[in-house]
Amino acid sequence: MTVAFEEIRLRLPHIELAGHLYGPEDGRPVIALHGWLDNSMSFARLAPRLPGLRILALDQAGHGHSAHRAIGADYTPWDYVFDVLLVAEHMGWERFSLLGHSMGAIVSTLLAGALPERVERLALIDGLIPYTGEPPQAPEKAGDALKARLALPRKRKPVYRCIEDAVSARMKGVGAVSREAAELLAQRGLMPVPGGYTWRTDPRLMLPSTIRLTQAHAWAFVDRIQCPVALIAAEEGMLVRQSVFLEEVAKRPIQLHRLPGGHHLHLDDDRGAEAVADCFKAFFAQA
Repeated sequence: MTVAFEEIRLRLPHIELAGHLYGPEDGRPVIALHGWLDNSMSFARLAPRLPGLRILALDQAGHGHSAHRAIGADYTPWDYVFDVLLVAEHMGWERFSLLGHSMGAIVSTLLAGALPERVERLALIDGLIPYTGEPPQAPEKAGDALKARLALPRKRKPVYRCIEDAVSARMKGVGAVSREAAELLAQRGLMPVPGGYTWRTDPRLMLPSTIRLTQAHAWAFVDRIQCPVALIAAEEGMLVRQSVFLEEVAKRPIQLHRLPGGHHLHLDDDRGAEAVADCFKAFFAQA
């Protein structure tokens, strides 16, 4: 598929990020944030279907063509939130909307809850709050995370003999995707190495979180959001399996749309992308 966009590189004080710009220069500013281990091609089908928006689809740090964080740094949700703020400052956007998928939706929620005055609208795809943890499990989880960090230097990223092998592996990964979606992500996510290809993603992205928010913490961020929120839950995705989660969503002023498809329904095929676009076009058109 052929998609019109402008390649962009943003030199922030602490890191250089890459991404794609879609839409007219005078369009409503939107920062689009992809999911874990994906890249800005996650929005290749959706962004062109949202007219009137100036969409900056980022490669988040450690993904795609963006730089990896410095040695000793981490990939916490708060680091991603701060990246987005610096991107908005770089673009001259005092107020902006957020379009997030999965991990990108979580980052969007945390930012909109922490600084509600900066965010105009929140358009989320199969994600809302981070994975949570409760106090009794915190010490053990922290210990597991620390041991994983110690073991990381002994691990090696997989090398695929050809691009097709990498695409096949991505189709079966976390948040399984269609072949065409995997090919789109591979265009930006793979790099040549001796013996074949591997993913550009920083291996530290595979490390477990040291400390997680509790359920009360996570929903407190949602409750502090002041802008309109539209959430798309894929019928074969990660949210609809959690009945308690859907009950919590129903208590809040969130526009919930349940659409057929998997976790990457906005990328898997044109039908899914069109269905998501129809929801968000109406959402962004509201006064």
